Amino acid sequence: MTLSLDPLTAITAVDGRYRGKAEALAPIFSEYGLIRCRVRVECEWFLALAALPDAPELPPLTEAQMQAVRRIHTDFTLADAAQIKTLEATTNHDVKAVEYFVKEAIRGVAGLAPCVEFVHFACTSEDINNLAHGLMLQAGRRVLRGQMQRLIDAVNALAKDAGQLPMLARTHGQPASPTTLAKELRVFSERLARRLQPVDATPLAGKLNGAVGNFNAHVVAYPNVDWPAVSAEFITSLGLTPNPLTTQIEPHDQMAELFHAYMRCNQVLLDFCRDLWGYIAIDYFGQRPVAGETGSSTMPHKVNPIDFENAEGNLGIANALLGHMAEKLPVSRWQRDLSDSTVLRNMGTALAHCSLAYQSALKGLSRLSINRSRIRADLDGNWEVLAEAVQTLMRKHGLAEPYERLKEATRGRRLDAAGFAELLDELDLPEDARRQLSGLAPEGYTGLAERLARPHGD
Repeated sequence: MTLSLDPLTAITAVDGRYRGKAEALAPIFSEYGLIRCRVRVECEWFLALAALPDAPELPPLTEAQMQAVRRIHTDFTLADAAQIKTLEATTNHDVKAVEYFVKEAIRGVAGLAPCVEFVHFACTSEDINNLAHGLMLQAGRRVLRGQMQRLIDAVNALAKDAGQLPMLARTHGQPASPTTLAKELRVFSERLARRLQPVDATPLAGKLNGAVGNFNAHVVAYPNVDWPAVSAEFITSLGLTPNPLTTQIEPHDQMAELFHAYMRCNQVLLDFCRDLWGYIAIDYFGQRPVAGETGSSTMPHKVNPIDFENAEGNLGIANALLGHMAEKLPVSRWQRDLSDSTVLRNMGTALAHCSLAYQSALKGLSRLSINRSRIRADLDGNWEVLAEAVQTLMRKHGLAEPYERLKEATRGRRLDAAGFAELLDELDLPEDARRQLSGLAPEGYTGLAERLARPHGD
């Protein structure tokens, strides 16, 4: 049975179940997106060659001609992409099909028919492909960056809503010195913001230097042209960073760096999602139910933290793919092998799973409500966490074996306010220390958490 392609018959979840959520990346990382970027590179290279004074065979273009050439890629349609795929059926070469399409389009521009052989001039396919991939990642990064920033903003908004609410910390899952909910949320928003910096800062490299990176054909045709300078200026005009020393391929080192940067960002988000899942499990957060939504097929009461679970699953898939690409892409036998080609076609899949995770985490955050009474009750039921403060003041005042005495008195015990007062009575504390500790409660033992949680500049 042959099935036509639609969300129900797609093999991958990205193009099936999650197509609507991945739609923003479809024009960038689809086959259409790749072809469109290739057409852009071919057209812009043709325009760059026309601007060279030392290439009289391709005279300067008029403004109307330049605009007409640019419209070939700015107005590129699905029908144009389909036409290129038809050409590819004959050429059995995807970039050659793009070349033929662009030639035919330029042939239709008044006065440019004699110049069409300057399309793809002195280029190897990888000259076109690596620049197209750079343009795709450039556009994809903008989409993902916006999604991650919205997520960071949502975490900060939740922290602001929490205010100065004290909260029992948990180290090793056990009650620990109190903190504030806002501070714990701000830890993650700051981590994510820091991890975004290398994502933003990683340059996307490009090369246009011929079959083995030496400008061999360029120099034969026009020996007086400074081809490395022309190439660098052209690559820079695309918003990419020139790599002057390559084999046939741009070695993908910076691409690998970008993928690793995404992985580190994703690991922070994974940590956040698991923490939120845990806080929901102990009822620190409630989840606003959605009308008509089912939490369990058999247990009607359930509102499951499915958005954070969905984010966790997608982050795992994304990082597995990103990790493979980061390890594989910088490795190529001698001057070129083709093992990177099929891997590069999965860039969109990896980044789509990032996008799905960011959207799911954001949706999960939008449904949270802070259970202040539960958080306060948990804190009030664990006065033993003040043992740290007691033994520290005992150290200050020179009392013998303060840690050991508090360990014997509190380890494995659960104290309330009365139990804590009894503990203080059992210790030979100086009067000023006893007075200070008598006025202490878990909700007030948060150190500088409130100050640390403030956004920079507040």
